[in-house]
Amino acid sequence: MRAVWYDRQGPAGEVLTYGELPTPSPGPGEVLVRLATSGVNPSDWKSRSGRGRPMTFPRVIPHSDGAGHIEAVGEGVPRQRIGQRVWTWNGQWKRPFGTAAEYIALPSEQAVPLPENVGFAEGACLGIPALTALHAVLTDGGVTGQRVLVTGGAGAVGHYAIQFARLLGAAQVIATVSGEAKAAHAMTAGADQTVNYRSEDVADRVLALTGGAGVDRVVEVDLTSGAPLLPRLMAPGGVCAAYGSNGPEATVTFGAAILKGIALRLFIVYELTSADRARAIGALTPWLERGLLQHAVAAHAPLAECAAAHDAVERGAYIGNLVLDC
Repeated sequence: MRAVWYDRQGPAGEVLTYGELPTPSPGPGEVLVRLATSGVNPSDWKSRSGRGRPMTFPRVIPHSDGAGHIEAVGEGVPRQRIGQRVWTWNGQWKRPFGTAAEYIALPSEQAVPLPENVGFAEGACLGIPALTALHAVLTDGGVTGQRVLVTGGAGAVGHYAIQFARLLGAAQVIATVSGEAKAAHAMTAGADQTVNYRSEDVADRVLALTGGAGVDRVVEVDLTSGAPLLPRLMAPGGVCAAYGSNGPEATVTFGAAILKGIALRLFIVYELTSADRARAIGALTPWLERGLLQHAVAAHAPLAECAAAHDAVERGAYIGNLVLDC
């Protein structure tokens, strides 16, 4: 099969190789997916570059997200799954070979049925961005009737989080952005208002937009920057669901935070419990079937141009997801 891999970490153009590798076979409990697409996420270039993440296998095919057809099944998997359209999660998490290839063999439950009305490009956006966003708004009681702040509202996760908060009955959805184009992108997803974090005081603006009440939930992409603002912009008893940080530490003023009873929920989508993942997929699938979601596929590239795709995602070259065609 054609695939992209690296045997050492470093710059994309230096370490990523495009060529032929043996096609895997599904083991017991596994399915073999012929991939049509592979999603490129920030965690993929960070792992490849070695940014705080050691090489855990001698050879790695990157990427966790993808979509395609099940071509074969291993022992214990119903043969009725052969031919099924699917999207994948955790393709390369704690496993050496991910979705930057023509085929992937992985546990059957990690290949989720993809509704016929959803394209393979869109399917490659679900494993990390959509499930991260959905867990962030579902955890700790959900957001029904709440005021929600989505930081990085034009990002892949943020764009979904705005939509999910709206679908789950949030009373108000505010998004932080860094410019006019990103503000328009967030508003199209369903945000009520946007705040430019480069030119406005985020906490002051959020308080003004909520009539001084603050928000009940923050979906946080960068806890290092966001944590100091939480006591100011959150309502009493609010929850901050944080899935990312641009620094190794985050500081919250304890006295102000405890007086408001602020809760901090840290999570990584790769390590969701089986129950949490089932809950998220259970909510996501009907929305997909009904065509209720916008999927921000910003660009396509051939598998052979994986290195350039990694560099583009690292630069933040696109508003939306970059998908490789396998």
